[in-house]
Amino acid sequence: MRITPKPIARRVTSINLISSCYIHHGTQSIFPSIVYILRANATLGQFRNTYDSDNTVFSPQGRLHQVEYALEAVKQGSAAVGLRSKTHAVLLALKRSTGELASYQQKMYRIDDHVGIAIAGLTSDARVLSNFMRQQAMGEKMIFDRPVPVNRLVSAIADKAQVNTQEYGRRPYGVGFLVIGQDDTGPHLYEFSPSGNSYEYYAMSIGARSQSAKTYLEKHYESFQDATVEELIQHGLFALHQTLQQDKELSPSNTSIGIVGPASVHETVVPPGNSFRILEGEIIVPFLTPVLEKVNQDKAPSGGAQTQAPAPAPASGSADDDVQMAG
Repeated sequence: MRITPKPIARRVTSINLISSCYIHHGTQSIFPSIVYILRANATLGQFRNTYDSDNTVFSPQGRLHQVEYALEAVKQGSAAVGLRSKTHAVLLALKRSTGELASYQQKMYRIDDHVGIAIAGLTSDARVLSNFMRQQAMGEKMIFDRPVPVNRLVSAIADKAQVNTQEYGRRPYGVGFLVIGQDDTGPHLYEFSPSGNSYEYYAMSIGARSQSAKTYLEKHYESFQDATVEELIQHGLFALHQTLQQDKELSPSNTSIGIVGPASVHETVVPPGNSFRILEGEIIVPFLTPVLEKVNQDKAPSGGAQTQAPAPAPASGSADDDVQMAG
């Protein structure tokens, strides 16, 4: 006798259905029931996948899966670190290359004289949002004849990103920002995420393996407020080094530094008004040298064993193998 299974209203699993087949129908009817089991599992998987088909659909757990996927894209980008003191705000970013024949991708953008950003995630989305930020800054200057406040600029891009999490047919931006700036209230550091949230921090890191950098920043953040710009950059480089793979090192070719505030002792040319500037190449060697020396000392074996000389830092033209995803 063929048994037609009744529709099950509650959530079902393969184990529950197999158990009911043995208990209620016996072993003779197990094969028709197995077909029903496979169909039920396929239906459950189909329903589960429909919750991430669009960003306007909530899952039963109250989650927006498309937004979570965008946040995951930020985690796949190379790391960026931001810190601020009473006088300065700095950004440090790890650049990637798509191959030995390609140049390193840009990780920092100048928005206005007093604002700059570091990105993690999709570089193409970052270009669109950075252009929008520049338009906001230019409009504030033309209409009110003043620099745009940093918090208002961050709120503007957060509102723009939030629209893409609520309207049908749009996708969230797959990029996160660390925004530094300076206004009448002093230096600021903000984080922007694709979910439309923005927060101000004393120190923050985003991107791949950023949790290691956060751990370092949480241990030392109390000393940031009274630190000089040189000490602030060294802390940032130590935190950025925590995000590297074991066989990688920081070098002038894969590291970018952004500064807002008075000039450091290693800077020879500074724009007027302590504007935002990006340091790359040989100019950052004086900042990198003490950090790399300290890292190599920590790696050297202790005790009476003979220590080997640390391996030289990669040349400025060498390629970085950590190139799996842009950003």
